[in-house]
Amino acid sequence: MKKIRVGIIGAGMAFEQLHYPAYRELSDKFEIAAICDLDPQKANYWVKKLNLVQQKDYSEYRSMVVRDDLDVIDIMVPIELNYKITEEVASLITGSRKWIICEKPLAATPEEAKSAMQLPEKYHVPIMITENYRYNEEINIIRDYINGGRIGDVLYFMQNRVVNFLEDMNMNKFPATEWRQHPEFPGGAILDTGVHDIAALRHILGAIEKVQGFGVPQEYDFSPYSVICVNMLFKSGLIGQFSFFCRGKEMQRPWLGLRIFGTKGMIYLEERDCGTVNIAYNDGHVEQIPYRKQRGYYNELLNLYQAITGNEPISVTPELEFGDTYTIFQILEAIREGETMFVDRQADFIPSYDHERKMHADYNLYH
Repeated sequence: MKKIRVGIIGAGMAFEQLHYPAYRELSDKFEIAAICDLDPQKANYWVKKLNLVQQKDYSEYRSMVVRDDLDVIDIMVPIELNYKITEEVASLITGSRKWIICEKPLAATPEEAKSAMQLPEKYHVPIMITENYRYNEEINIIRDYINGGRIGDVLYFMQNRVVNFLEDMNMNKFPATEWRQHPEFPGGAILDTGVHDIAALRHILGAIEKVQGFGVPQEYDFSPYSVICVNMLFKSGLIGQFSFFCRGKEMQRPWLGLRIFGTKGMIYLEERDCGTVNIAYNDGHVEQIPYRKQRGYYNELLNLYQAITGNEPISVTPELEFGDTYTIFQILEAIREGETMFVDRQADFIPSYDHERKMHADYNLYH
């Protein structure tokens, strides 16, 4: 079978540390055929490293995305540019049978997020959002256990997420990037990182009815609050608390992590790299379920391949990602206004795939 040829927009840390290793692992299915970046030196480095045959070194994306030999455009840019570039690429490739994948969150403002949700239908271009937490093995294990009734009726949860931004910004980690230290989008680290946790919670527990939040203001640019605490009511009646601390460490082990309590027992995930989901039942017996760490990047590209070849729909559409991003915006609004804010309108946030399936049939590149 012919490999799917990919054009990369943005050769930064997201490409180098996240997408590129997954593409290498799936090298029997994907081929990186072109790459561009606003920094010509960065683009040239990858052109040489990947031994690409490019007629020119792309310092901007417009001339690259219209190449006839590309099947997928993978967009990895700062959050404030995400919607602008995705919308322009969609307009340039409409009718060309190309696909788009782009990073989370899909936009930097509520208004852009609403517009981004409409892009697939507006330009008749399939778009997948690379929200890796929805593809991570541990999140799907927890979701399956809950849906299977293993811990009975779920009553409440608590999750504490800690990010040591000040220390990480001086290391070879994502907070080291200038646009994250001085973000041009609301919420800063809360939107950039916290949206992952919200995506996982919505993936596991379903739609959110409303949120109430409190925050501790800080003087650093990377986030308006050093810590937020959010009360959540889900459509199912489940309640819980999510806290996000981005300016320090959780020194005592085990960490608080994610704990979900049901009528027959509880589920505990200390953190995403611990490698084990713990189940403790009310009758005293326990289960420890191992999982492979950080498989979301691989699984999302595998989902893309399956969608392109007509075997399954896109799992994370702009419509679904809108709910994750909108939740963060509503949390920030709840903190600012001191009010309870509503989130999801429908009981089960399951996007309609009717349009997606038709689009996939039309855009199936490799029968």
